[in-house]
Amino acid sequence: MPATEIHQRGLDLVKIQCAQADGILKAQGYTQGSEGARLRALFNDPKLRYANTDAGKAKLIADLNAKVTEVQAKRPRWFGTLPKARLVVRRVPQAIEAGASGGYYESGSLDGTRPGAYYVNLRDTAELPAWVLPSITFHEGVPGHHLQLSLAQEADVPLIRKGGSFAGYTEGWALYAEQLAVEMGLYEHDPLGHVGQLHESLFRCVRLVVDTGLHSQGWSRERAIKYVVDVLGDSEAAMASEVEKYCVWPGQACSYMLGKLDWLRLRQKAKDALGPRFDIRRFHDAGLLWGAMPLAVLDRRIDAYIQEG
Repeated sequence: MPATEIHQRGLDLVKIQCAQADGILKAQGYTQGSEGARLRALFNDPKLRYANTDAGKAKLIADLNAKVTEVQAKRPRWFGTLPKARLVVRRVPQAIEAGASGGYYESGSLDGTRPGAYYVNLRDTAELPAWVLPSITFHEGVPGHHLQLSLAQEADVPLIRKGGSFAGYTEGWALYAEQLAVEMGLYEHDPLGHVGQLHESLFRCVRLVVDTGLHSQGWSRERAIKYVVDVLGDSEAAMASEVEKYCVWPGQACSYMLGKLDWLRLRQKAKDALGPRFDIRRFHDAGLLWGAMPLAVLDRRIDAYIQEG
């Protein structure tokens, strides 16, 4: 896709996602200011954070492990093949948390003796308010990276493909998984958690705008930071770090949303082609059981699945 097309796609998606967030925020009584200003208010609300104490951090980890259990109970309706590897949520070791990212996934061992782990950085619980944590957990854990990477490790494919990584495929899947969590009903009783999902999705829409803005539209670093802060409501310091990453790593930030859009496009293509024979479990198996692949190869893999009927 040309940069101008990606840029416009990002602008269009930002409008759509902001409108969705606006509806839920208004229903929850957040009516004043732009969507970004109201998201900032959520970030600043101490009632929406876990206590920054040992007890508060232990409760956060326990709640996220319970969320994982809830997702796992729903998986058989959505996936034909489930990974054998377990998933646990753990705290980033305190010895390294000052310099570590906010959260990350670590694959289990190839022999299955060590489970996959989603590590959450708890140096300060204000950095991860309660309403964004479910979506991050679905992205890093299930049905996101843990499910996709574990299935790849357990697949009957050559070793080099068990650990392969293509950003559009892997990050696109994890972002698709965030939306899939909505479809699975995981926010039915958690409207602010749904706002968190929209915020994370909006973050990836903004990346399309800013990455192409910096590298093809003549945007300055300062203009990019202001745009991200205005749309998302995140702190300027955090977003300055994000923008600087885009400056030195062109294109990578686009892989999340462009990959998600490809997963959604292929799912709709399969639905249209198969009609009443479409089964979401078989679609997911077709895309996941061959290990990570470039998006062009995924396209051919889904075409083969459609031909198989």
